[in-house]
Amino acid sequence: MNADGMTPWRLLRGALCILVAVYLLAPLVVVVIISFSSASFLQFPPPGLSLRWYAQLLSTPAWTNALLVSVKLLVPSSILATLMGTAAAYALVRGRIPGATVIMACLMLPIVVPGMITAAALFGVYRGMGLNGTLTGLVIGHTVLSLPYVVATVASALRVQDARLEQAASTLGAPPWTAFRRITLPLILPAVLSSLLLAAILSFDELIVSLFVSSARVRPVAVQMWSNLLGDFDPTIAAIATVCFGFALLVLIADLALRAGRGLRLA
Repeated sequence: MNADGMTPWRLLRGALCILVAVYLLAPLVVVVIISFSSASFLQFPPPGLSLRWYAQLLSTPAWTNALLVSVKLLVPSSILATLMGTAAAYALVRGRIPGATVIMACLMLPIVVPGMITAAALFGVYRGMGLNGTLTGLVIGHTVLSLPYVVATVASALRVQDARLEQAASTLGAPPWTAFRRITLPLILPAVLSSLLLAAILSFDELIVSLFVSSARVRPVAVQMWSNLLGDFDPTIAAIATVCFGFALLVLIADLALRAGRGLRLA
């Protein structure tokens, strides 16, 4: 081993990680650059820089309505998925529920089952309930898709926490809700907030379920992007893709900041 602790294997591993990162990020960088192009069609490298496509994005009712629908959709769906997933994870990890393993496996089905099957199933159920093409139907569908990720994240956080802390609070007379609110929730709060942010990203980017149960008036941004790509498209699609990428990046930064702040408080 070298004096600085760097071995050839560690150097090779670091170089490989950098190459993979460049390979994954290079297409995103190209899309971001094209979104500022002054050309009338997709061209790289662009002949010049301009904000015309962002101006067109904000002045086109189809895009602005789609962005508004996505915001109206991700807020309730991510909150519902976080509340329901946290409650389910707590019940399965801390409770003595018969068949908890089977229940957990059933909750993970939206991850295992192909999205096309889930979307077709929701479409069939919604036909009899009149929910196709409604914001309520989209919220339910996105909540179902986000729920497994919340359950898995919060359950992992609960398993590494010492259950004796809650037992001690109960021994001292704290009711179950007080013990959860004052002891358990602060300990797993970073995982809960991370789940909330992850559910928001999943809702904003979801296409297949949205494609099945949306309508011309209630159309999220992912469906609008899909429809735009089917016809003649211009660099406006790169502008909206950059907006989506920026949203995901901001959520990731917020998640890292929450984790860093939690680590500083524990230190």
